[in-house]
Amino acid sequence: MVGAGYQTGTLCSKPFSVDPRLWRTKSHTMSFNTFGHMFRVTTFGESHGPAIGCVVDGCPPRIALSEADIQPYLDKRRPGQSRFTTQRQEPDTVKILSGVLLDEASGQQVTTGTPIALIIDNVDQRSKDYSDIKDKYRPGHADYTYDVKYGLRDYRGGGRQSARETATRVAAGAIARKIVPGLTVRGALVQIGPHRIDRAKWDWAEVERNAFFCPDADKAAFFADYLDGVRKAGSSVGAVIEIVADGVPAGLGAPIYGKLDGDLAAAMMGINAVKGVEIGAGFAAAELSGEENGDEMRMGNDGKPIFLSNNAGGILGGISTGQPVVTRFAVKPTSSILTPRRTVDRYGQETEISTKGRHDPCVGIRAVPIGEAMVACVIADHYLRQRGQSGDSPVWPFPAPR
Repeated sequence: MVGAGYQTGTLCSKPFSVDPRLWRTKSHTMSFNTFGHMFRVTTFGESHGPAIGCVVDGCPPRIALSEADIQPYLDKRRPGQSRFTTQRQEPDTVKILSGVLLDEASGQQVTTGTPIALIIDNVDQRSKDYSDIKDKYRPGHADYTYDVKYGLRDYRGGGRQSARETATRVAAGAIARKIVPGLTVRGALVQIGPHRIDRAKWDWAEVERNAFFCPDADKAAFFADYLDGVRKAGSSVGAVIEIVADGVPAGLGAPIYGKLDGDLAAAMMGINAVKGVEIGAGFAAAELSGEENGDEMRMGNDGKPIFLSNNAGGILGGISTGQPVVTRFAVKPTSSILTPRRTVDRYGQETEISTKGRHDPCVGIRAVPIGEAMVACVIADHYLRQRGQSGDSPVWPFPAPR
């Protein structure tokens, strides 16, 4: 029964009703294409549409910003750069449509404090690659859940559910990195399948020298042979990515519902194919004693505390300590594989599926710059929230009582 004042109509041949009170008060929160509070990012577009893009709102004014500041991060995520990723050829060239102005005093293009709109054209879509599976559900993919939620799905590369959308987050992350003074965010691939790196061989410079963003040169060479076998078998494999943010000010976050680590975990889980997140020691903390897990503190020569370890991952009680913020996330194997699998179609018929087209044998490789971007966005958001609530941080250490 529909109450007085409700709007009625049909959707997929089924009756529906909308309470106008809900429409007025909640509609702006129900599309879920926006994340962040003070630094807000709204993304749009689909894998095989004409373009993808985002709108960044809340960026402070007078920050130098041009396409050249954003493009290197997109180039890092761009597909088709090695045989270990999808061979879709997208230049991922970004255009800034709004939110910037030439500053005559400095001669630089700077942000104006208004929404920054970014757009990236899609140029190498091959929708026909998906025609054979348009009615079938890929095991491990979101095909079925999209259909039962919306009553339709874009089978062409996954539409909105495609990792293609993450290019826009990488672009937003490039802006976020400019907001927090002294912030550096770096990511590395630390595991593919069951094979982990040797942390004693960690070299940040090596990350830029191999196709896997791997800090261990020996393991990167091993990954090349290992993934060749996976790719030739028509299969896929998962990975673990680690992101380290240096230069994070102490005091970011909130103790209850605005925890920095809580928002980081949500951001990482919001990346396509992510199924697990750790902060600091993460699940390994369950194996430690209190003496081992607690990060002991001493005073440094600069008058700031020094932590003798970082099991907390730079966050205590939801608030940053000033140490590097460390998070890891696990990426599941790509669901689009050549190996035939049992499934059903959208009409309830049992069938088999084998996915052709261009897919990453390990989608975790290109997740490195995506993870970096999401960490940068969360930290920039918390930095602006802290500045808005508390202003300048208190001078520490506090005067001793007399």
